[in-house]
Amino acid sequence: MVIPTYNEALNLEWIVGRLRSAQPGVDVLVLDDNSPDGTGEIADRLAAADDQVHVLHRTEKAGLGAAYLHGFRVALDMGYDVIGEMDADGSHQPEQLHRLLDRLRTADLVIGSRWVPGGSVVNWPKSREFLSRGGNLYVRMLLGVRIKDATAGYRVFRRSTLEAIDIDSVESAGYIFQTDMAWRTLRAGLRVAEVPIEFIERERGDSKMSGAVASESLKMVTQWGLRERWSRIRKATARR
Repeated sequence: MVIPTYNEALNLEWIVGRLRSAQPGVDVLVLDDNSPDGTGEIADRLAAADDQVHVLHRTEKAGLGAAYLHGFRVALDMGYDVIGEMDADGSHQPEQLHRLLDRLRTADLVIGSRWVPGGSVVNWPKSREFLSRGGNLYVRMLLGVRIKDATAGYRVFRRSTLEAIDIDSVESAGYIFQTDMAWRTLRAGLRVAEVPIEFIERERGDSKMSGAVASESLKMVTQWGLRERWSRIRKATARR
């Protein structure tokens, strides 16, 4: 499991411990973006005590998507056949990872979803739930996908999926990265499945989400959607 971190000193040891307990056979790769709060040092200590925990230190905070892509490339180079992602803040419960891994037997990408039947969120204000549900509805309308939670960050990929979608061509670096990866998987003709999870809002540390981040994500989805529709119109015109 790839876990990006930036200023997660209050959460990292706790979440890695839970993950290693819930799934002893799963290796962990922590990518720290030069956190000033000592997160990187905590990650080094965890790796020194456990051969299944690995750490990569990045020199700057370059965005969530950039960190995940770095981690995916490293995991591919190390030969892993299943590569996952989760947050370090405890919002993604390691005890539910088995749901994603079980579903991966018949899918190419599995998303832990808040918005499918059985999924839920804990400690979210209605305003944030409205923003997430509305953003995902917008994604479905603009991109023509059926995914209920395209923005979710609890996922597992097959190795073959990451190879098929050519992750070296992915340019989205921020939170829109999650939508981008799901859409690329569908466009490659691969199977995307969703399983319900209980998403728990962080209790410690500060959220990295902001209104500016959400606005930028919606702008990029709009651009992709309009580009896709224009492409379809041109193809239909050419056939006629």
